[in-house]
Amino acid sequence: MLAQIGALLIGHRTYQLAKTEEGKPYGGAWTGPMFVLTHDTPEDAAAGFTFVSGDISKAVATAKVAAGDKYVVVFGASTAQECLDAGVLNEVLVHIARVLLGDGVRLFDRPGGTNVKLERIRLTQSSQVTNLGLRVVE
Repeated sequence: MLAQIGALLIGHRTYQLAKTEEGKPYGGAWTGPMFVLTHDTPEDAAAGFTFVSGDISKAVATAKVAAGDKYVVVFGASTAQECLDAGVLNEVLVHIARVLLGDGVRLFDRPGGTNVKLERIRLTQSSQVTNLGLRVVE
C-alpha cells in the first residue's frame, strides 16, 4: 500500500504525534512529503513537514501536486471531516488496529449532519490490522 501513496495531509494533532519517533506514520515506514493543515506555523517546526493554511481545497491541491499520480492520504479525523465537507475526499481507508484509543476526535462525528453514503471497494487483513476501503458515493 505504501508504494501507492505520494503524500500525506495531516492535521495539527497528528503532526504532534508524527514528529515523535514512536508516532511516525506507518510505523516509520513512510518517508515522503507530509503537509500539515494549520492556522499557525510553529516557530520550532520539525524537519520533513510542510505547513499549509487557508482553504482546505488548496491544501489538498498542494498535496496532490507533490503526490503526482499517487494517492494523497489524509490523517486526522478533523482534517478528513474538512475534506469531506469540501467535497475533496473520494475514498475513506480505515485502518482498524488491535487497540482501542481512549482519546481523540471521533471518526466522522457529525451531530445533526447529513448521512454520507459509502461503497466498500476493498478489504484486507493481516495479523496486526484490518484495512477497509470505502468510496464516497455522491
